[in-house]
Amino acid sequence: MPRLPTRRPARVAATSGPSGGTARSGGTARRSWSRRSETSGPIGALGARVQDGWGSVRDSWGTRWTGSAIDGAPRWAAGVIAGIQAALLSLLVVVAPVLATYVATSADPTNADVGWQRSVALASSFWLLAHGVPLVTSGATVTLVPLGLSALAVFSCYASARRSGRATRSGFLGAVGAYAAFAVVVAVVVDRTAQGIVLALLGAVVVGAVGLGAGLLARPGAPSLREITRAGWERVPAPARIGAAGGLLSLALLVLLSSLLVVAWVLGGRATISDILAGLGLDPVGGVVLGLAEVTLAPNLVVWGLSWLTGPGFAVGTGSVFSPAHVVAGPLPALPLLGALPQPDSAGGLLRWTPVVLVLVGAVGALWTVRRREAGPWWHAPATAAVLAGTAGVGVAGLVVLAGGAAGPGRMLDVGAQAWVVGPMATGELLLGALLVMLPADGPLRGEVSRVLRRVVRSAQGLAPERRVRRESIDD
Repeated sequence: MPRLPTRRPARVAATSGPSGGTARSGGTARRSWSRRSETSGPIGALGARVQDGWGSVRDSWGTRWTGSAIDGAPRWAAGVIAGIQAALLSLLVVVAPVLATYVATSADPTNADVGWQRSVALASSFWLLAHGVPLVTSGATVTLVPLGLSALAVFSCYASARRSGRATRSGFLGAVGAYAAFAVVVAVVVDRTAQGIVLALLGAVVVGAVGLGAGLLARPGAPSLREITRAGWERVPAPARIGAAGGLLSLALLVLLSSLLVVAWVLGGRATISDILAGLGLDPVGGVVLGLAEVTLAPNLVVWGLSWLTGPGFAVGTGSVFSPAHVVAGPLPALPLLGALPQPDSAGGLLRWTPVVLVLVGAVGALWTVRRREAGPWWHAPATAAVLAGTAGVGVAGLVVLAGGAAGPGRMLDVGAQAWVVGPMATGELLLGALLVMLPADGPLRGEVSRVLRRVVRSAQGLAPERRVRRESIDD
């Protein structure tokens, strides 16, 4: 039997790239070839080109800027789902250890009247405490915010928005609104007070705006924070703009140094920490729950270390003081993390010079600004230094406010540092370090200082002969 002739399919020609090589577009080229093979004539060719162009635009923008892991959802609806998802995730992370503790202790006869509903309510109260809502018990009111739980809530918002949100204004507002509404519902069920509901709303808006906003900006194709704020940021005068950036850098350096200080405290007090753990006699479940609780309070200890570096120090109980100059300790709760606090015999001496660290940090921030600041009048340098120190000082005071509060009845009503003392002192120390760098490094400022000093010297020399004449006349 004679062999029938066969026809080979036409190959798609490779397109030449800008570098002279060939670039094959795979599935896109095959779809384009199939469209063009089905149509003929100039109208069909034009339609195929329009379809190819629209497909490329849809592929490049649809999944990057307005895309979402929730396909087909409106922008605001995707934001609402992301906000609820973030709130549920952070709440479940808090509820799970509490329920595990309830299950582990349910066989104890003393806990016969405690149901799992009360455990969930207690966990929800801790979650609200992370958003600034006081935890009210029969014996005391706790206002000390566990910053670790707050950071967990921010991270949950970030992860949910980056995965499921839409990087648009309606998507952002929908996500923050849903997160705040969820927190208000929890406050209505658990707290049932007007103050708690209002604080839950405000705290959820702050936490949601930071975490969800960061997550939406981290989505592929979304604009950066610098691009969004560039229009308003460029209108700020250069000394204020550069000084604020240097202040944020200085604040980050202070937090890093404080973290290293806390690590040194933990290593130095590991014997005391071990003794406290042995005295508690916890089972494995209790040990895990206690460890998680201490992790939530670790950022608070970092902020207390920042107050210690500044000089005034902090208190853990009324009448106690932990500072580089002196330590006055009192009875403390049986929390192993508190065993890392400085001991009375570790204060004084060279540690009195600890605030010099902030002067050095201010100098580092000033060096960063000097390299980025353009030439200008002599007052630009001190203005930049003032903005740098003020920005970092306000940040330090804000952290101190967040890390302090009441942790229980009696002496534990006073825990943390005094922001109105730590903030101004940190500002002054950072300003000193910034000026020590900018004075010799800035030519116009150095020239102005030299002119002022010459005027002072000339004035003093001009007054000296008059004083001599007066003295001689008095003697005569």
